Formats: sequence, C-alpha cells, structure tokens
Amino acid sequence: MRFLGDGRVIGACVLMALVWQVQAWRYGAQLEHQATGHAQALSQQSQAALRRQQAEQDKRLALEQQLSTSDKLHAQELSDAQRNQTALRDRLATADVRLSVLLDATDASGCAAVPASTATGSVVHAAPRARLDPAHAQRIIGITDDGDNALIALRACQAYVRAIVR
Repeated sequence: MRFLGDGRVIGACVLMALVWQVQAWRYGAQLEHQATGHAQALSQQSQAALRRQQAEQDKRLALEQQLSTSDKLHAQELSDAQRNQTALRDRLATADVRLSVLLDATDASGCAAVPASTATGSVVHAAPRARLDPAHAQRIIGITDDGDNALIALRACQAYVRAIVR
C-alpha cells in the first residue's frame, strides 16, 4: 500500500508539472501575441512618421524650387534694370539724350525760361523746360538706379516672405 501512496505523490507531481508547463506555454503564447501587437503598432507608427517626413520633404523641395524660380526672376529683373540704366547713362554721356525739367510758369523770379526744342519754323506750345547739366543728369540717374535696385530687392524680399509664410 505504501507503494500506491508514492505513486499518487509522483502522479500529483507529474500532473503539477504538466499544468505548470501548459501555463508556461499559454503565458509564452500571450507574450508572443503581445509582442506581435507591439511590433505591428511600432511598424504603423514608423510608417506614419515616414509618410509625414516625406510630405514635409516634398513641401520643402517645392518651396526651394519656388524660391529658386523667384530668385532667378528677380535676378533677371535686376540685370535688365542695370542694362537699361547703363544704356541710359551711355546715351546721356554721348548726348543722344538730354534730361530736362519743367519750369514753373507762374514763378515770378524773373528767370528766363529755355524754350522746349522745336523744329525750325514751328510754334512752341509746350511748357517751358530747362536742360540739365550732364553731370547733374548722371547723378539723378544714379539716384534712380539705387531706387530701382531697392524696389527690386524689396519685391524679392516680399516674395520670399510670402513663400515662407504659406
């Protein structure tokens, strides 16, 4: 009888070991399922982050292209203005063009006005004008050059700010 009692103890130990193993397998399966869920969640978060990063990179590239195009446009505009200013300076230097100013006809200072240039035998109906000294004309052209350059630079800055704000 004593032998049967030992068999029951051994059977109980085997049964407990088997229950323990089954619980370990179930726990391992739960951990594996949980790990798979975490891995999927991390994968989805990673993919979402990659999509956001790609969208931001696409925006940045579009902005860079827009700014590059705008920069080329403003550089061309500045180049054209400088070319026109140089041509006007050359024409002033060679006396092809002369700058003149309108005189105030109501001025009572007594200065005699220089008549506007007319062809021989024609009647002058234009307002009286005075021709400027070429050196003064060059200075005036220089001032307008600076103003033109400032306006072009201002438009470029405004376009840049508008592009960045969007």
